Amino acid sequence: MSDTASRPKRADARRNQEALLGAAATIFVRSGVEAPIRDIAAEAGVGTATIYRHFPTRADLIVAVYRHQVETLAAAGPALLGSSPTPYEALQQWIDLLVDFVVTKLGLARVLQSDDPCYDPLHSYFLERLEPVCARLLTAAADAGQIRPGQDAAELMYGVGGLCAGSNPRYDARRLVQLLVAGLANSRSTSSPGA
Repeated sequence: MSDTASRPKRADARRNQEALLGAAATIFVRSGVEAPIRDIAAEAGVGTATIYRHFPTRADLIVAVYRHQVETLAAAGPALLGSSPTPYEALQQWIDLLVDFVVTKLGLARVLQSDDPCYDPLHSYFLERLEPVCARLLTAAADAGQIRPGQDAAELMYGVGGLCAGSNPRYDARRLVQLLVAGLANSRSTSSPGA
């Protein structure tokens, strides 16, 4: 009986944490990582005590948001391979999600480059989790003859990151990344491997 009674509480706590992470990400993009905790609580529909119960410090919250978004992006790769009409379309859609992630993280750049050691492992975590996903998408598209084989996942991800760093209002990072990904495609997916 007590085991059954505790399950809904765990599910509620999980939902609260998911709501908090989504709300924090939204507020961080809109107002920066120094936004008041009460704004995040209001966005999530919870009290500030709930935030502090899950994330005792602002750094804990920032790290959790970053990791949560990396995990969401990591899970999206295999899901897109399973649901997209072609591996190349799955790659395009995943890169589009990567652009969203990178653009929202630009607001965190100052904090992530601070002297606080809690942020040090995040870049490695990003690469360790997402490079294999990108590599799997590239391999699937290459095996289907839709892109040239031998593409490097880390190089592509760094390229996407570099293109997303522009800050001019006329600069459209998404369009430039789409051009980059289009450049991976074989001119004809039926061409021979040596073409």
